[in-house]
Amino acid sequence: MHFDLTDLRLYLNILESGNITAGAVRSHLSLAAASARIRAMEASFGVALLLRGRRGVTPTPAGKALAHHARVLLQDAEHLRQELAEYAVGAKGQVRVLCNTTAITEYLPEILADFLVTHPNLDIDLQEMPSQRITHALRQGTADLGIVSDAVDTHALETLPFRDDPLALIMPPEHALAGDRPPTFSETLAHDYVGLAAHSALAVYLEEQALHVGSRLRIRIRADGFDGVMRMVARGAGLSIVPLAALERSASALKTYELREPWAQRKLLLCARDFAALPGYAKALLQTLRQSPRKCAFLDSSMSSTDN
Repeated sequence: MHFDLTDLRLYLNILESGNITAGAVRSHLSLAAASARIRAMEASFGVALLLRGRRGVTPTPAGKALAHHARVLLQDAEHLRQELAEYAVGAKGQVRVLCNTTAITEYLPEILADFLVTHPNLDIDLQEMPSQRITHALRQGTADLGIVSDAVDTHALETLPFRDDPLALIMPPEHALAGDRPPTFSETLAHDYVGLAAHSALAVYLEEQALHVGSRLRIRIRADGFDGVMRMVARGAGLSIVPLAALERSASALKTYELREPWAQRKLLLCARDFAALPGYAKALLQTLRQSPRKCAFLDSSMSSTDN
């Protein structure tokens, strides 16, 4: 059995891009060299790894097994490189962090920026994902740290508390639902919404909650961030649901209600496969995240309805 890390990176790049040509480009190899490496791997393993078709390639069952182990091996190799890099002056390390929408927009920018300033030999690969995909990636060994909602299954992972992250319903003050009684989520589904980008973790989460009660969100328009959402809601474009943390920096005139549904009383968790097994840089980042301020100034658990 003969293969190297370049072969494994090439194979994963081919799977992610859907064809050998694009995978070769991403791996900085010629098409001929990439094809030769894949053929050599298949000959070495004695089994086909890819199904080749007119529209690209898909993994065989053996290819899927290889993809799983390739991700783990590459992650372990990166951890080894990082551990050794700590002994080399000027060497660079990297920590891969996956998190949901609120964490990446409201809690992490200043924390991570300050951490990078004090750790000049470190890079952070920060990506937004729905919480369920984050836990899957951590179990597969393709990320160091994750920040997820406590609503997802975290079995086989270690967790630590990070933030309270309750969600709030916002609307223009003159909206038909704007009264003394906080509306239920189900009641809002008969009204138009301003949503986040469809790929954002919170947008996916809210769509799932609507489906659970047998309905869909009536999205009139989507915005890339909470600021855009809140400004559109203030101008009357519809309702929205945002983290309470995002309201702290909003200057818009909004009617806000803390959602009473259990799924909206979220807490964020730090998680990893094994905190003790993290490479040194990742442990340093974990310690920084644990020591960062715990409370959002706007958060007041006694709030039921307020004008912001």
